[in-house]
Amino acid sequence: QVQLVESGGGLVQAGGSLRVSCAASGRTFSIYAMGWFRQASGKEREFVATIRWSGDTTYYGDSVKGRFTISRDNVKNTVYLQMNSLKPEDTAVYYCAARVNSYYSGRYYTSSSDYNYWGQGTQVTVSS
Repeated sequence: QVQLVESGGGLVQAGGSLRVSCAASGRTFSIYAMGWFRQASGKEREFVATIRWSGDTTYYGDSVKGRFTISRDNVKNTVYLQMNSLKPEDTAVYYCAARVNSYYSGRYYTSSSDYNYWGQGTQVTVSS
């Protein structure tokens, strides 16, 4: 089992920045990749970014590319999402997710079904 706890959400003005964190615990040695997703009120969950637990391979959704940066600290077992140039449409609950016991497949994991464990989410609100 892997437990994930997000933190760092809040209210920020459009154009501002915010960093959310996701701390992993439990069987962290089994993590292959981590992802960030978001879900706005009344909308489907959307892929934001993913990173391999070892190595620096990252991939982003089109709506955040160039503005958001995913990173990880394996010593702290924490994944970060740095969000810059925030827009009101970035308002959502942000969830982190872990894919475990996987192997290299040549594709990026961008679907909710690709992940085994989820955090409880953290609210990010961007005011105009």
